[in-house]
Amino acid sequence: MNGEEILEQLGEGVIIIDGRFRIVYFNRRAEEITLHSRKEALGRTCREVLRLANCGAGCPVARLKEGGGTLVDYEASVTTPDGQSVPVLIRFSAITNQQEEFSGGIITIRDMPTKRPPVAEEYSFQGIISRNRRILQLLEILPEVSRSDASVLIQGESGTGKELFAMAIHKLSLRQKGPWVALNCGALPESLLESELFGYVRGAFTDARRDKPGMFQLAHRGTLFLDEIGDLSPSLQVKLLRVLQDGEFIPLGSTEPVRVDVRIISATNRNLEDMVKTGRFRSDLYYRINVVKFQLPPLRERPEDIPLLVRHFIRRFSAKTSKPVQDISPEAMAILQRYDFPGNVRELENIVEHALIMCKEGHIQPHHLPSYLLGLEKELEQAKEMRMKEVEISTILQVLRKHGGNKIKAARELGIHRTTLWRKLRGLEQTLQHY
Repeated sequence: MNGEEILEQLGEGVIIIDGRFRIVYFNRRAEEITLHSRKEALGRTCREVLRLANCGAGCPVARLKEGGGTLVDYEASVTTPDGQSVPVLIRFSAITNQQEEFSGGIITIRDMPTKRPPVAEEYSFQGIISRNRRILQLLEILPEVSRSDASVLIQGESGTGKELFAMAIHKLSLRQKGPWVALNCGALPESLLESELFGYVRGAFTDARRDKPGMFQLAHRGTLFLDEIGDLSPSLQVKLLRVLQDGEFIPLGSTEPVRVDVRIISATNRNLEDMVKTGRFRSDLYYRINVVKFQLPPLRERPEDIPLLVRHFIRRFSAKTSKPVQDISPEAMAILQRYDFPGNVRELENIVEHALIMCKEGHIQPHHLPSYLLGLEKELEQAKEMRMKEVEISTILQVLRKHGGNKIKAARELGIHRTTLWRKLRGLEQTLQHY
């Protein structure tokens, strides 16, 4: 994967400007945050496109350029073409040449919540903590869904909290005093999974020395949570469908049906709709378990929840370990907010627990985080620098072609001294000779 491909897949906007503040690179996420297309942005100044509230005399980047600094973090608001104000967290990294002259920079932008919501807009139930709009919408309908007896399907990537939502539904339901039984359908082989679901009677097989009730019997008048239901084999899908249709099943080795009253909540990290289309999951079973569907967003799509969750985990682990860790430093938090979390909330929880083990201070610092996060930070910075060099070379060659190779005119348009341009061209020649 090259540098540009890495930048295109980031969860934050990346904008690269030249020495005259003109945009020479604009990634996909920057388009989504600013509502400007790449075509509209390229060639214009960052001031024209972002329209930040502190552009002009108060521009932190201009002050950084004058003061000779290389890095600044600040909060601002991007104004979209339709006049909306989008709060963002901005990091500007200056690019300088060998003479320490300003020659451009990299702007990264991450959208932030409009404001810190009042307590009523934050929801915490059974470990679910969020201020994300999509999560809050699900939590709004949670009581009504819970009070019904409808089957619920919860879809989402691993680590997004599917079981927490399932437990919340059970706790709010009319079955809350009944049993809660959970089974991971992907953790057991088919033969063992069948006996776990439906149980068996004595003598059903060699080691069956006594009757064993299955999960359906154990969940009678309660809730049965079937995690990773997309891993069920076709034969077990048929048997599960029969229980959902008739409310009864036959344990292994028995001839007598057993009637049960069970609410089913299912979860999967797979796309069951696609599995139905390809014949890997029965459509009739799918519609039985999918009366109500919750689609949980991954953590990378709810960055506003990262600070909430980090501080929740800090409080929890600090109380558990009696460590005097109170909070996390802005630098460490910034690293977490730039990470995509393929393992979602579960991965964030593990990262915070690791940090608390390593931390002997009052605040978690970057060096307390797992080493792979720090390695990714360095890789990201290298990718940005590499892309900046590529863009710089491309811009120089383009301007030179425009002026027929006249270096003085090209340097004037680029906003750099002609000796600086000659030095850059010599460096480019040496690079090409190397290859």
